Amino acid sequence: MSTDLFELRRNDFTLDDEQVALQDSFRAYFEKTVPASRVRAAEPLGFDRVLWDEMQERAIVEMALPETANGDGAGLVELALVVEEAGRRAAPVPLPDVLAAVRGLAQVGADADLIAQIRDNGAIATVAPGITERRLVPSGAIASSVLAPRGDSLVLVEGDPRPLAPNLGSSPLGWWHITDANPLGTHADWALIEREWHVLTAAELVGLGQAAVDLAVQYAKERIAFGVPIGSLQAIAHPLVNAANCVDAARRLVWRAAWFCDNEPELVDALSLCAVLAAGDAAEQAGATAIHTQGGFGVTLESDVQLFYRRAKARAVMAGDRRSLLRRVTGHALRKAASAR
Repeated sequence: MSTDLFELRRNDFTLDDEQVALQDSFRAYFEKTVPASRVRAAEPLGFDRVLWDEMQERAIVEMALPETANGDGAGLVELALVVEEAGRRAAPVPLPDVLAAVRGLAQVGADADLIAQIRDNGAIATVAPGITERRLVPSGAIASSVLAPRGDSLVLVEGDPRPLAPNLGSSPLGWWHITDANPLGTHADWALIEREWHVLTAAELVGLGQAAVDLAVQYAKERIAFGVPIGSLQAIAHPLVNAANCVDAARRLVWRAAWFCDNEPELVDALSLCAVLAAGDAAEQAGATAIHTQGGFGVTLESDVQLFYRRAKARAVMAGDRRSLLRRVTGHALRKAASAR
């Protein structure tokens, strides 16, 4: 790519034709295979093993791995597109966690048999951010391998899936004890894994937010009050527009963060943190707006909106405490300002 084209690409993250085709393909797949009834049937664990096996047939994990690990070498932008479409249907599969973990395992040169188990046999690996020994782990109730920071090291903890920690989001959370066993790399290795996990989690949150907006818009078009569709009323239309704009802005930030992770990782800084913060806020706002749009029906379990709202709340919390994430963003900004003096 020429210098001029590369500079343009750093500021224009519009999808190319192949990326649009990939997005359309997975959108059609998830729309066909994951109705709301399937999401409900997977609760309270929030995991559908049959669906996960079906996705293995589509070589999702293989797509995410580099060619050196017998993968297809897809970029983070492409993976974010797939994960967003999964989030758009609240698909009960742990895509952000597994994709970030398996790419991390390949990055540090982990045992090839372990990677093959995840790539070919549907074994589930996940990540465990935090600093304490006992951690509430995303996908910890279905995973057999956990990558986590421990002091200055990156460690791998293996074992049986832990009991489900009940939660309103119906996410497969489980408590794991993170020990110093099986060190694989350094804290710098963990930083790269966490960065990609944040981007992929943000993509899932964008999908959840978009689904809530879509449901609310459809309802606003069909619900009649005072002789007109309620979507024609400013009190309904304006919050929906705001929610849709926030979701779209978060989506663009996710694409930007993913592109920089792939092409200029040394310049990512706080982009991945900003992406997951923006996506979490947008998804929660979209869910709350959709619930209010549907009125009394929106707060019932019969409404599909609550599926996306609950899932978005849970995923945003698992991405990290927002005050802590904001402090990290501030730290990046202050260090950058100091270095520019």
